[in-house]
Amino acid sequence: MAESETFVTMERRDGNVALIRLDRPKMNAISGDVLNQLHEILVELESDMPGAVVVWGGERIFAAGADITQFGGASGGSIGVGFREALDKLAGFPRPVIAAINGYALGGGCELALACDFRVVGEGAKLGLPEVQLGIIPGGGGTQRLPRLIGPARAKELMMTGRHVKPDEAITIGLADRRANDEQVLDTALAWGAELAKGAVIAQGLIKRAVNEGLERDLDKGLDLEAECFIEAFKTEDAKIGITSFMEKGPGKAEFVGK
Repeated sequence: MAESETFVTMERRDGNVALIRLDRPKMNAISGDVLNQLHEILVELESDMPGAVVVWGGERIFAAGADITQFGGASGGSIGVGFREALDKLAGFPRPVIAAINGYALGGGCELALACDFRVVGEGAKLGLPEVQLGIIPGGGGTQRLPRLIGPARAKELMMTGRHVKPDEAITIGLADRRANDEQVLDTALAWGAELAKGAVIAQGLIKRAVNEGLERDLDKGLDLEAECFIEAFKTEDAKIGITSFMEKGPGKAEFVGK
C-alpha cells in the first residue's frame, strides 16, 4: 500500500466529540503509517480542542494487532518508538478519550485501547495481548498500562498465556467499562463522550493528568501534583461558573464553557 494512503481519519460529531476512525483493510493492522497519522491527528486536535475523543475501528474490528509484515528486518526498538510516540500522545491528550471496540482488539490494538481513558465493548469484542505466542512481549505500553488498569497478577496471566478476553470478563476485571450491542457500540461511546464534553473539560484534563502522572510518583509527590492541578483548575472560567452556580442554584446545574 502506498505511503500516502489514508488509514486514520477524524471527523467532528455532535456534542463537540472528535471521532478518530481507523480504516486499514482488512484487519486494521497497526503499521507505521497508522501510528504517524494518529499522531498527526492528535496534534491537529490540540489546536482546536474537542470536548472528548472517541477512537473506533469500524463495525467489524477495532484493530487486530501490529502489522507483523513490518517486523521482518526491523529491530524491536524501531517498532516500539512508533507505538510509544503515538500512544503516549493519545494517553496524554487532555480530554477524555473513549475506545469504541467492535470485534478484535489484540496486541497493538489492545494497547491502543489501553491508551484511552475508557473502553466500550460490543458483544463480539475480544481483547488480549498475545505477543508471547510470537516469542516476544508487548511493546506498545501493554506491560505497563495493563497492570495499572487490572492489577499485576491478572495482567501477567493474560500476557503470559496470550488468551483472549470476552466482554463479560473484561467488564468484571476492569479491562472494559461499558458494554453494548455490537451495533450500538459507536453510538454508546459518542453519547458518553458528548456527556463528558458538557462538563468542565479543563478540570477533566487536570484530573486525567493528576491520576496518570501521579501513578508514576510516590504518594508525597503525587499529592504535590494534585495541589498543582488544583490551583490550575481555580484559574479557569469554568471554576468561577461552577462555584457561582453551586452557591445560587445548588449542585449539578452549572453550564460550563470549557475555558
